Amino acid sequence: MPNRVALFVLTLLLAIAVNSHARAADAPQDGLPFDDSPYAVRLPNDATTTNAFSVSAWVNPAVADESLGIMSVGAPARFFTFYTFRNATRMLVESSKVPGGYAYALAPQPRPNVWTHYAGTYDGETIKIYMNGALVASKSAPASMAPDAFNGKTLILGAVDGADRRPFRGKLNDLALWNRTLTSEEVERLVGADAKSLPDGLVAVWNRDSLASDGDDLTSAASPSLVAKRLLDDRLLNRRDDGYRGIWYYNQKLNNEYVYKYSGGLGTYCANHYPFSVFRPEVNKTFFCYGGADPSEETLWHEVGVYDGETGLVSRPTVLLDKQTNDAHDNPVISVDDQGYVWVFSTSHGTSRPSFVHRSLRPYDVSEFERVKPTKIVDGAQVPMTNFSYLQIWNVPKRGFVAFFTTYDRKLVAKSDPNSKAQRILAFMTSEDGIHWSEWKPLAAIEIGHYQNAKVRYDLTNCDQDGKPRVILGTAFNYHPGSPRGNRGVGLNWRTNIYYMESDDFGKTWRAVDSKPLELPILKSDSDALVRNYEEENLNVYITDLEYDSEGRPMIAYVTSKGFESGPESGPRDFCFARWDGKEWLFSKVCQVDNNYEFSNIYPEEVGNGVVRLVGSFEDGPQGYNTGGEISQWISRDFGRTWSKEYQLTEGSLYNQCFPRRTVDASPDFYAFWADGSGREKSISNLRFSTKDGKVFELPRKMTKDWEAPSIVRDANIDCVDQRAEKE
Repeated sequence: MPNRVALFVLTLLLAIAVNSHARAADAPQDGLPFDDSPYAVRLPNDATTTNAFSVSAWVNPAVADESLGIMSVGAPARFFTFYTFRNATRMLVESSKVPGGYAYALAPQPRPNVWTHYAGTYDGETIKIYMNGALVASKSAPASMAPDAFNGKTLILGAVDGADRRPFRGKLNDLALWNRTLTSEEVERLVGADAKSLPDGLVAVWNRDSLASDGDDLTSAASPSLVAKRLLDDRLLNRRDDGYRGIWYYNQKLNNEYVYKYSGGLGTYCANHYPFSVFRPEVNKTFFCYGGADPSEETLWHEVGVYDGETGLVSRPTVLLDKQTNDAHDNPVISVDDQGYVWVFSTSHGTSRPSFVHRSLRPYDVSEFERVKPTKIVDGAQVPMTNFSYLQIWNVPKRGFVAFFTTYDRKLVAKSDPNSKAQRILAFMTSEDGIHWSEWKPLAAIEIGHYQNAKVRYDLTNCDQDGKPRVILGTAFNYHPGSPRGNRGVGLNWRTNIYYMESDDFGKTWRAVDSKPLELPILKSDSDALVRNYEEENLNVYITDLEYDSEGRPMIAYVTSKGFESGPESGPRDFCFARWDGKEWLFSKVCQVDNNYEFSNIYPEEVGNGVVRLVGSFEDGPQGYNTGGEISQWISRDFGRTWSKEYQLTEGSLYNQCFPRRTVDASPDFYAFWADGSGREKSISNLRFSTKDGKVFELPRKMTKDWEAPSIVRDANIDCVDQRAEKE
């Protein structure tokens, strides 16, 4: 291990030296623009005759620390892939003779908005990467591909082949492929000359002059018959679906009868995404989005629908895009701006997949959307914003958007903690128009990281001198330990503690609940933001929501347990409620639950009278100890000190009911929104919603008209069993 570390350090030092001596005069003056739309070309049937090949390209990314494809043949781990990933540039080659079936060499990643020349060579035994003409990495990779492996295959330029394209964002130039191994002298020569200067074995090369006037074709400068065609982004589908189907998803298989850490119908997952539905009283409609499934139930579709409070009908859902994954962490969230335009933010789990923003073409109309290309400020400049995770977003009238989210970019906290090991960093940003966003402002990066549940509170009757409403930004979060303590492990499976902080000046300064000023980002677990030290109590914490009472005092809902696995061994699990009364935090237990991922939002609309409601998966479901259960509505009439069940919303269900979500400014007719699905095995998933007075409806799985009535599942005021379970 020390030798590997020393080698990596030596490589970094060499890269620094290489970069510092790169000849700026040799860099292209311009290049081929790539912005999520790569090119593809079918290689000739005689492209290669041996295992040897070489590639090269000038690279100028517009973003940092994202996975970006440069050139590839075949899906990941097949044939070859040249790309950036995890703060490095990789040359990956298929090799069944090594563990995993592939090998790769690593070079330092390119700097954003700076031209860097890379070349990769393979001689059937060794992968080599060159940076600005100098060898910086090599890796043994005994050949297993056939000599004609590339023949007739598709070469992708500016992306990785497969579902997770990792499209390049920025500019590329002089992308070239040879059917032989270039020498180190030849690679060095490439930095000062284009690829055509090495014609021997040159299969194709594409540069700025290859671009057709319409931008859709790239003609090879070496072989004019090789024309690469632009792969237009086909994710924006903009078509009507024939019914409502939710995505089924699982995370982390377990070696017990409960099968998964969490699983089920997760179309409204996860706890750190918000909102999935927004009510607009001026049109009496609730606009909602969800993680849908394609007809084969294999991939995640982002879909949008409308509930019309006037007629009681729901629209046929609009399929916005194919996210090209089945990961429910990529579920969308929704917002509606001051003019009534509907915005959908398509998140990503990690950095390997792109995120998207879309806006409706017409106010209060979800039948058609356009893609918006947002930017953020980095070092004073606007750069593309193409990736965000765990997004929670609010539109504040007259102010624009506020978003809380997670980033994996440690550079955001490098000045505060150069040695940060945080894997999930909390941050927030603002935008007046949804397109041009502020710089990302870090909030917390304690040890391994966090999950947060945020809230933006504003009052249109309480405005500043400029007429804009006063706003409180708040976030409640746990932390993921970086070192074991007692019998507890590390990382997100051992999340613990509750922290809270707020800002009343739109994020310029932050304070703890008792008004003590906080220095951001928070880096220590004993911060003044600490609400309760559950680590000392040997308990995990799963926060589900943050809300405010009528006096602007925070309320937090959460689950505690003894471990991360499903099953009784990690119990007992308590669904808890915390409220700041102006002097201290008051804690209460709502009820006992059987899974860590039981969920409820807080409904505070009557809190001025001491009334608080919860709608959650509190009751045991058909798949006991798995995610979800039966949904019930609970009420407190004393600001959360004591609780009682108000309605049993579902009963006798076929599948567990999962993640009931509060609608923003909820109408009593569309109060909570969720999905169902089996907790033990893949199943269909249906979408449901409840009313404030205890009725449950199911969105139609098959529709023949543009607007149809949802079917009633249960009326809690009438003691009847789940009708769908009876029928089945």
